[in-house]
Formats: sequence, C-alpha cells, structure tokens
Amino acid sequence: MSKEEAPAVLELGGREVKVTHPTKPYFTKDAKLTKLDVVQYYLSVADGAKRGIADRPIVLKRFVNGADGEAFYQKRAPDTRPAWLRTVTLSFPSGRTAEEIVVDDDAGLAWVVNLGCIELHPHPVRSGDLEHPDELRVDLDPGPGVPWSDVRRVALEVNALLGELGLVGWPKTSGSRGIHVLVRILPRWTFTEVRRAALALSREIERRAPQIATSKWWKEERHGVFLDYNQNAKDRTTCSAYSVRPLPDARVSAPLTWAEVPDCEPADFTVLTVPRRFLAIGDPHAGIDGAVGSLDALLALAAKDEAAGLGDAPWPPHFAKGEGEGKRVAPSRAKKPAVGAGDDEAKPKATRRRVPKMPLVIVANSPSKDAALAGLARWKERHPAAAALLAVDDVLVDTMRGRSSTWTRVRVNLRNVPETERPPQETPDPDDDPTRAWREALRARKGEGEANG
Repeated sequence: MSKEEAPAVLELGGREVKVTHPTKPYFTKDAKLTKLDVVQYYLSVADGAKRGIADRPIVLKRFVNGADGEAFYQKRAPDTRPAWLRTVTLSFPSGRTAEEIVVDDDAGLAWVVNLGCIELHPHPVRSGDLEHPDELRVDLDPGPGVPWSDVRRVALEVNALLGELGLVGWPKTSGSRGIHVLVRILPRWTFTEVRRAALALSREIERRAPQIATSKWWKEERHGVFLDYNQNAKDRTTCSAYSVRPLPDARVSAPLTWAEVPDCEPADFTVLTVPRRFLAIGDPHAGIDGAVGSLDALLALAAKDEAAGLGDAPWPPHFAKGEGEGKRVAPSRAKKPAVGAGDDEAKPKATRRRVPKMPLVIVANSPSKDAALAGLARWKERHPAAAALLAVDDVLVDTMRGRSSTWTRVRVNLRNVPETERPPQETPDPDDDPTRAWREALRARKGEGEANG
C-alpha cells in the first residue's frame, strides 16, 4: 500500500497553510494543473484576487475532485478551520443564517483554494455592514449562438450609460461566455433597492440595443445578451476577479480596461497567461475602491419606468414575491384561452379549456451537464425532422441551483415545428433531478397542512 502524499506547507505572512494532496490533478484536459498549481496561481495574483474578496463573506464552491468533477456549494464555514480565519453570520431570504468565511490575507486565500474552491464567490457586502451592498453587479449572459462581438458591444453600451449616470464600471471577462461589469457604490441602499437599480439599467440597455440585449428573465423570451439583474438579489454571488473557471483550458475571470474590451478574447486569459499579464501591467482594477458612486440616478430611472407602467420583474424562484411583481410563471407554463373557446372566459375557472403559450418539452435532467447534453443528442436522433427545424435559441440549457449543488436541465422549444409534427413530452433522458425528492416532500407537507387546516 502506498503512503498518503504529504501536504505542501506554505509560510504566508507568518501563518502556515497546508496544501493537502498537492499533486492531485485539478485540470487534466487542455491545461495540465495540479491542486498546488492552482494555489500558486492565486498567490501569484493575490493582490488582485484579494481586492475582489477581502472583507467579504464567501460562499465556498468546492471542486473536491478538481475541475473535471462536480462542484457543490457550502455556505457554512467548516467546523475545522484555523483560529486566525474570520467569519461573519449572514441571514438569508429563507430566514436561515450561516457563518461564512471572510478572507483577509494570502493565508486565507490559499486556505480556501485548498478546500477545492477553484472559483471565488464573494457576497457584494463588507463584513461591517451585511445588509447594504457596496457593489452593483452587471452580468452579461449571452444566449446560445450569440457571438462574442455582441457581448462586447453590450458591455460598451453599459459603460456609456454608467458614464451618463455618474458611475464608473470596471469590466472583466466572466471566464466563460460573458462579461461582468462591477460598480462600486456607497453602502447606503438595501439589496432590494440595488436590484431595482440593476433592473432599471438592464431595461435601459435593452431600449438602446434592442436587437442584441434583453432584460427578460425567462429564457424562452430572451434573445441576444441577457443582463441578469437578479445577480443583485440578496444571497446571489458571482465569481470574482481572477477566479479560475472549471473549463478545459483553465480560463480566468480577467479584469480589463475599457480600452481592451472591443478586442478582448476570453481564451487569452488562463492560469498560464494571467500571472505574466499581472506582472507586466498590474491589476486593471487597482482603482476600483476609489471610484465609489451613488445609485440616485439609476433609482430615478427606475421610478420613471414604474410611472410608465413597468412593474417589477420576476425574482429568483426561492425568493418571496416582490411588491409589484406580476405572475411568477414561465410563459410556456402560463395558460390562455384556446382559440375558438367562445364563452370559455365566462365559465368556471376549473372547466375552461386552456392551451400553453409556448410548446416546450423537457429533454434531460442531470447533475452532469455532459450527460444532459448527451440526452439532447439522443432526443435529436429520435426526432430528426423536428431537430432539423430548431433555431439555435430553441434549445434551452439551464443551470439549476439546488440547495447545495447545481444540475442541468435541457428543454426544447418546438415553436418552429408545425403543431401536428411536434414530438410529445417524453420521460426525460436522463431524468435525474436531485431536487425532485425535496420538492415532492415539500408539496406533501403543504398538502397535509391544507388538509389539517
């Protein structure tokens, strides 16, 4: 029997951090990186990485088997942790609380990366005021088939609008397919108010660039680049600057200057290239903490939208319904009277004939994105005629967030398939929704409560 590998011991600022299983492969496809390689990457850009996370509670997104394995979310700080590592207690929309890690120095950074935190997910608040964000986050999320050039164009529209409103945006690649723009703000407004400002910004960008930008929450209504205003809701986090993403080439969420945005390419920024860039030019976001602005102008824009009849937009599903929010139901699940229904609207609600607004079928559910996409390929093989009629944005690949992990749902919109030729809803293949048992138990408890009431 071989001996267990000895940890690598790092001395950082007078503190000792052990990197367990240092030669464990963390990236094995395009990039070949060990766990220790990832830790050393973060230490090489520590001044920049800490600028995005210092003094902020962090959700631990852990890839304990490296980037090729599945991740899980851990909000609560591990019971076994160094005495010098700080924590703060956050409250969540559910009413629960959690003691979360706060990183202050290189030792803390190395310690969380050793847990398998390839990505860093800080909340937009500082430890001294957990109810008032000091950062508005603009998340540009392109839909399927949307060219990278459109993402860059939308980012430049965001920069122009922020400038008109007296705010400074700091762009970075998401490390995947999008761009994030960070805006430091005074910690004066609540999460609800910051989200309201983000929604107003999203709607204004949609008005300015309607062909390539959208503020629509439901994927089946989107086109182009989605401005995800809900990233500013309480308890939502995004990967911070210099985070490594679990892609084969070990891409990095890289801070940029605005002059770089028109020509930047996400693949240029990886664990292998960013340290050299950092050494050569420093951190493009070095001035971010000195550019603090006000949300007054954005909130005035929100008030103008509301006066014009634009109410609140949908919140994430686990949040309480917002004041002014319409029905929280996807358009494909909303019902409308059938054509030729005559006087159906005058009939009792339970007897009305209804048809769905959008013909969506669920193709696959799986904790593994690769397995879900393989299920999509099998569906297309079974239904080649329908598959040939699908537009790029008719395939909806949703990353669903469960209580402690993510899973992938694949749906197909059959709007471009003649009604008589649409495949029926089949049992998804695979059909492994890790939240199903929890949701069924919740419904059962709710049913019992209503019966006993």
